[in-house]
Amino acid sequence: MHRRVSKDTRLCISLSGRPSDLGTRFHNFLYAELGLDFVYKASTTTDLAAAVAGIRALGIRGCGVSMPFKEAVIPLVDELTASAAAIDSVNTVVNTDGHLVAHNTDYLAVVNLLADHGVRPAGPAVVLGSGGMAKACVAALRDEGFEDLTVVARNAETGPALARAYGARWTEGATGLRPALLVNATPVGMAGGAGAQELPAPRDVVAAAGAVLEVVAVPQETPLVRLAREVGAEVITGAEVAAVQAAEQFALYTGVRPTGDQVRRAGEFSRAG
Repeated sequence: MHRRVSKDTRLCISLSGRPSDLGTRFHNFLYAELGLDFVYKASTTTDLAAAVAGIRALGIRGCGVSMPFKEAVIPLVDELTASAAAIDSVNTVVNTDGHLVAHNTDYLAVVNLLADHGVRPAGPAVVLGSGGMAKACVAALRDEGFEDLTVVARNAETGPALARAYGARWTEGATGLRPALLVNATPVGMAGGAGAQELPAPRDVVAAAGAVLEVVAVPQETPLVRLAREVGAEVITGAEVAAVQAAEQFALYTGVRPTGDQVRRAGEFSRAG
């Protein structure tokens, strides 16, 4: 998959607290597949404002935005699209001649994957977390008809605020809940983190769920995903979420929409590394 890089090659990056090779492999696979003169590089930063200034100044075409930057990046861009403004969360920045436009493709990924897996609003839904990804999940669930919705978050400011915004309940902990759908929108289970080997909710709460949506993409088999499979729940993995939202990012950066088969193969390639 070696490709020639020249002065005309367009650069896209990602900014994440814990960068991985998933996006790098996904995007570069599709650039090669489609013969596009782009290259993608995963990054992190301790100075978000300077990093965004660099995107603008260096003509970096696009930037994927992950935890913990999804909300902090908002005052640094020039324009929010409806997808980002509606939930005050950004996961994609597109640079056109120095004008930075923010999008959120996480929302669309959640909506599409719920439909693909046949997960319907047939009972209580619980979302763990209150950050940018949790906002996308709660908004998607509410718009898809999940009326019995609970936000579980230890943060006594962002948790209640998110719940109020979507007519949901808020609680600090998940003990005693029995969700039909459980969504993990926290970093618990993420490789390299303090909670990499932990469950984001008590075991009995996970076991009660008929469907589980995990947003942690690395590793693909998190403790939550493993337990959900053991108890026979319908599972949507973080790797699936990452692939669907990345395909939307890819189209925004390049103007080219990959086919479903290309997205599938790019996802498989990204996870094989």
